[in-house]
Order: sequence, then structure tokens, then C-alpha cells
Amino acid sequence: MRLWPLFLLLLSPWVSAMTLDDLQQRFTAQPVIRAHFTQTRQIKSLPQPLHSEGEMLLARGEGLLWQQRAPFPMLLILDDTRMVQAIDGQTPEVITAASNPQMFQFNHLLRALFQADRKVLEQNFRIEFADMGQGRWTLALTPTTTPLDKIFATIRLAGADYLESITLLDKQGDQTAIALSQHRITPARLTEDERKRFATR
Repeated sequence: MRLWPLFLLLLSPWVSAMTLDDLQQRFTAQPVIRAHFTQTRQIKSLPQPLHSEGEMLLARGEGLLWQQRAPFPMLLILDDTRMVQAIDGQTPEVITAASNPQMFQFNHLLRALFQADRKVLEQNFRIEFADMGQGRWTLALTPTTTPLDKIFATIRLAGADYLESITLLDKQGDQTAIALSQHRITPARLTEDERKRFATR
């Protein structure tokens, strides 16, 4: 009988190990998530990295809204039918699957990354998921489909209750690192201002 508590102690890490399905369920349970982002891009041909920051919003049924504040204002909207980019008050540029299939595929991929959408990820990557313990995890993605395999060497995600970092390594040796912080899940519905931004045409 004395061995029973020890057996449970040894077994518990394996019983409670997180899986990719667990992660997807965790993410999809959050109807709206907001976070601050900082992005650092290191390009081999440039002496200094490029920095940007702003706010991110991911809403189930609506899409992804990327509101860059610095170094210049830019709004990026990704949903099921289009990709809209508006830079510093200029007329928005709208991209659809018909007008630019490759860019639209990348749109779909970005949303899948933020939502840990297993189906989309398995269609495009070799997946290595690791439970780091204490609720933390990492996800390494190696592209298996074209044109992703021509662009990216690997994509790495990491986090805990929320996605905290995305690192994109491209075939040219450049790297983009996105850090997400100040996650907020309330209010659980979009505000009127957020709805207006998603309706940008």
C-alpha cells in the first residue's frame, strides 16, 4: 500500500500531459482574445532589426484584427473571405482568394496559427508538439506544402494558457519574432468600435 502514492506521483505527469487537441480546445473556448504584440524582424541585409508594436484581436466567427501602432499606423484584417490592409489612413487594399490565392492561403495559415487549428496545421506542416510541464507547451512546424516550404524553414509557437510567442524562420535566413502579452478575454463580445474595424472595406 505504501507504493500506491509513489505510483500515482510517477504516473501523474503522463496522465496529465497536454496534447495538441487539448491546446486547440483551450484556444477555441475563448470567443474573443485581445493582446499587445511586439514584433522584431531580423533581416540579414540590414544592420539593425525592424521593430513594430500594437494590438491584436482574435474573435471566433469574425477573424483576426492586427492593429499596428508603431512605427506607423496599419490595420490588417483577416477573415474567411478576405484580407484587408489599410496603412496610415490610405484607401484599404482588399485581397481575396480569387485575386491572390497564395496570399489568401497565407491569411488562412495565420489564423490557424493563432487558433492552433490542428486540421489546417496538419495539412501544411510536419508537427512537433511538446508539453513543457506546468501548463507550458511548444509547437514546431515544418512546412510540407508549396509555397510554404519555399518561404519558411520552420515556425515555432510557445505559450501556456495563451499563445505567447511566434517565431518565423524563412529560407533566406531572416527571422521574425512576435511576442504577445497583456492577454484579455473580457469583454467576451466585440465592442462597437471593434465591430466597426472588422467591417472596414
